Amino acid sequence: MTEEQRAWFDALVDEAVGELPEGVLAVLDETPLVVLDEPTPEILKSVGMDPSEPGAGASLFGLHSGIAITDRSITHSGELPSQIHIFRRGLIEHVGGWRRLERDASAVDELYEEIRVTLLHEIGHQMGLDEDDLEGLGYD
Repeated sequence: MTEEQRAWFDALVDEAVGELPEGVLAVLDETPLVVLDEPTPEILKSVGMDPSEPGAGASLFGLHSGIAITDRSITHSGELPSQIHIFRRGLIEHVGGWRRLERDASAVDELYEEIRVTLLHEIGHQMGLDEDDLEGLGYD
């Protein structure tokens, strides 16, 4: 992935973040949003994936790590803060890759929507929602 492609993708993430409702956006004031090309081996291991397996993490669009707002307590002081990760490669491959993005404007719209849904999904985890809750909201 080129620096130009990363910058373009990151601008799309910034646009999606800018469109979030104010109350949802407030979560990102306390929870860092980290955009990576792909999950690190440590991240893959943390979600039970084998980093040595070919294509490991290709289906991973985002990840919330840490303790949800609803689960925090005084006993969690001193722990690392929660983070929300977005993974470029999985999202780009999901919409058909760079070639499709360069040729088909609808692919850009699909990518934007996947980024938006992934952001809302991971923010939902930070707010204490589980997979069933998120599926019910359409963020699965």
